[in-house]
Amino acid sequence: MNRKVFYLLIWCPGLCLMSCNKQLDKLPDNRAVITTVDQVTQLLVAAYPHANYIPFMEPMSDNAEDKGTAPATADPESYQINSQSYRFEDVTSVRFDSPIAYWDSCYRAIATANQALTYCNGADSANFAAQKGEALVCRAYAHFMLVCLFAKPYDPTTSASDPGIPYVTQPQGSVFQKYERGTVATVYSNIESDLTRGLALIQDKIYGTAPKFHFTLQAAHAFAARFYLFKRDYAQVIAHASAVFGTSNPATLIRDQVDDYANLQYQQLAIKYVSSSNSANILLQEAQSAYFDSYAQYRYGYGQGWNVNFFNAPNVTGGDIGIITYGATPQVFNFPKWSPYTVGNASNGVRYGLMPLFSMEEVLMNRAEAYAWTSNNAAALADLNAWVSKNIKNYNPGTHNVTVTRASNFYGLPANFALIQTALDFKRFTYFQEGIRWLDNIRLGMTIYRFNGSDFSTPIASIPPGDNRRVLQLPPEAIADGLEPNPK
Repeated sequence: MNRKVFYLLIWCPGLCLMSCNKQLDKLPDNRAVITTVDQVTQLLVAAYPHANYIPFMEPMSDNAEDKGTAPATADPESYQINSQSYRFEDVTSVRFDSPIAYWDSCYRAIATANQALTYCNGADSANFAAQKGEALVCRAYAHFMLVCLFAKPYDPTTSASDPGIPYVTQPQGSVFQKYERGTVATVYSNIESDLTRGLALIQDKIYGTAPKFHFTLQAAHAFAARFYLFKRDYAQVIAHASAVFGTSNPATLIRDQVDDYANLQYQQLAIKYVSSSNSANILLQEAQSAYFDSYAQYRYGYGQGWNVNFFNAPNVTGGDIGIITYGATPQVFNFPKWSPYTVGNASNGVRYGLMPLFSMEEVLMNRAEAYAWTSNNAAALADLNAWVSKNIKNYNPGTHNVTVTRASNFYGLPANFALIQTALDFKRFTYFQEGIRWLDNIRLGMTIYRFNGSDFSTPIASIPPGDNRRVLQLPPEAIADGLEPNPK
C-alpha cells in the first residue's frame, strides 16, 4: 500500500492547529530546561489529552435520538458539532469539543510524553523509571484513542492493511517532521509495547496527593483491560481487570445508585460523580468544554425514546433500574454527572469540567464480557450481579440476580452471548451521556439505527458496520499536507 505522509508541527501548544499562532514562530528548542525528576513529573501533567470526546462520540452512538428543535439558548457551534455527529457528517468546527480539537490535544499529549522520555532516557535513567512508565502509558493511551476514532476498528483479518494513524515516538526536532500513517496493526503493536513497558515501571508514590489525575497502576490496568477487549485477547482483559480490583469486592468500588446516589440532591450528585475521592473513579482529567453546561439541551441525545424503550423498559433482572433520569421534559433529560467551573473572569472566563476517563463499572463489565467470551459463565455472573446489587431498586438476590437461564430467555440467545449482551446493557445504563457506548458500537460492529423522533417502532436510517462514515475524517490540514484521507 502506498501510504502518504504528513507533517506535524513542533510539540509546543498549537501542535496540530496549523494556524498562524505566534508560538509557531518560536524555535523548536525554545523550551524550559528540565533537569530534575520533579520537573519531569510536572511536565507529564500535560501528557494527557485535555479535550472532550463526548460531544461527538455520544451523538454518533446508538444512545442518541432526535429530540426535536434545539432551545434558543443553545450555543450554535456546539449545536453544529452535535447535529453533524448525529448525522455522520464531517464535523466542520475546529473549536474545543470537535474531533479536530481532540486530534490536536492527543498529539500535544503525545509530544509532551515524548519530550519527557528524552529526559527519562538519559545517563541517570534509573532515577526516572517511574516517570518513564507514566510517559509510555500516556503515549499509548493517546494513540489508542486516536486509532479508535480516526481508523477502522481492530480486526485481525484486515488490520495489517487498514490505514492507521501516525505513531509518534520521537520529539520534534524541527518545525516540520515527516511521519507515515502506518496500519491499524502496527499502531496496536506499538500501543501494546508502550503499555507493557510502562506498566512495569509505574510507581504510584510519585503522584503525591493527586493520584486520580495520573496513570496509577490501577488506571494503567484499567486502560489495558479496554485495550485488550478491542484486541479480543480476553485472557488479558481478565488479568488486567482483576489487577484493578485486587482483593477488593468490586461491589464495594462501583457507584451505589440505590442506597447512596438516590439520596443526594442534584448538585451533590454532579459533584460526587466526578470527585477524586469517589472510589468508582480511576482516572480523571479536565477539559475545556461547552458540553458540561449544555449536554441536556442538545437536540440529538437522550430523550423520550430511550427513556421508554431502555431505561424504563423491562430488563434482564426483572427489577427497576436505580439510575434516576432528571429533567422536567424529554427535551432536557439528563443524568447529573458534571460539575463545570469557570477559569478566569466570571463573566467571560473559560468553562472547564472533570470527566472520568476510566471508572470501575467499565472495568467490571469488561471483565464480565471477557469471562462470557471464554465461557466462564459462573465468573461472568458474579461480576454482573455485583453491578445488580448496587443498581436495582429494592434489590433482592433471589429475585433480581442474573442467571444463565434468565439471560437466555430474556435475550433469546445462547448462554454466553446472552451474558455478553447483559454486560453491554449494564455498561450502557451506567455510561449514558458519556460517549463510552460508541466504543462498544465500533468494537463489536453494531448497526446504528436512527428513528423518527421517539417513535422506535421502525428505523428510518441505519449505519451498518463497514460504513465509511463511522470513521472520523482526519483534519483537513493534515490531509492537505499529504496524509491519505479516510474514504467517505
